[in-house]
Amino acid sequence: MNKLLKLSSFALAVVLLASCGLRRGPQGDLVGAEDRPDYNPQAVPYGMIAAPGGTFHMGQADQDIAATMANLNKQVTIGGFYMDETEITNNEYRQFIEVMVNDSIDVLGEDFVMTSLYPDTTVWVRDFTYHMGDPLMEYYFSHPAFDEYPVVGVNWFAAKYFSDWRTKHKNQANADNGMAPMPQFRLPSEAEWEYAARGGRDMATYPWGGPYLRNAKGCLLANFKPGRGDYYSDGFTYTAPVAQFFPNDFGLYDMAGNVAEWCEDAYADATVPITWDLNPVYYDDNEPRKVVRGGSWKDIAYFLETGTRNFEYQDSARSYIGFRNAMIYLGRSSGREFR
Repeated sequence: MNKLLKLSSFALAVVLLASCGLRRGPQGDLVGAEDRPDYNPQAVPYGMIAAPGGTFHMGQADQDIAATMANLNKQVTIGGFYMDETEITNNEYRQFIEVMVNDSIDVLGEDFVMTSLYPDTTVWVRDFTYHMGDPLMEYYFSHPAFDEYPVVGVNWFAAKYFSDWRTKHKNQANADNGMAPMPQFRLPSEAEWEYAARGGRDMATYPWGGPYLRNAKGCLLANFKPGRGDYYSDGFTYTAPVAQFFPNDFGLYDMAGNVAEWCEDAYADATVPITWDLNPVYYDDNEPRKVVRGGSWKDIAYFLETGTRNFEYQDSARSYIGFRNAMIYLGRSSGREFR
């Protein structure tokens, strides 16, 4: 009886040790590579808002006034991603410029940094004829009064370069702390941008959901040009500091008006029928036109609509075009991580 009891105790001990992982190493088994970095569920990056994946009807949400037939409706699915809560501000972009000047100018050259990356402040004079833009040309990027205003005068290439630097800057900090790298910061695809602008409201004309430009108190809901010669009824003559108007249902500010925003996609009238219906994006290195979305402080309401497409040439900087970054969410989304 005692012998049987000892054997039973020994067998139980073996089972317990095996269940605790206290056993010999793999004996020819496929167990995966070892010494992988620790990776917890992806955290929401600083300054970003989560956009849970979903399906929506991409395309025009109102009449196609110009009869362009360039944005017909199409149901598409977008994977979960993160997007900057606001447009990139002057002060955020200044951090990038200071790093380029202090650490990289010997490699990149002063001419490249100052002509290709530094915001072109002359846009305030060049974009409009017979317009007193000199004060903004002198102060808009340099003066602290404009630190929280969206950066402008940055072309598509500079926005892409900023995104690459932001990725390296963040992942260097992660590496220094023994953390796994984050996915890339990048420009949002046109489909991601439109999905985020609607904030979960399918077929919404504007990011706030309704077809009207004023709230119940008569206040305009974005920074734009509501009438001929009227730039001030929304409270701002030119751009506004970011986050001055109500966010959409995702928590994103200024997805309509203030400044239009660069997207990743090349522009083509036939984008809708030729792109896939899952995370669509249109790449064409031979196409100099790139998509801009959202309308700006100088645009009429039509350009603020979530379904209105527009473009600008990739090497052109404007006083009414800025950008924000997006980042993919890694892993299968249950939706709970976005709450």
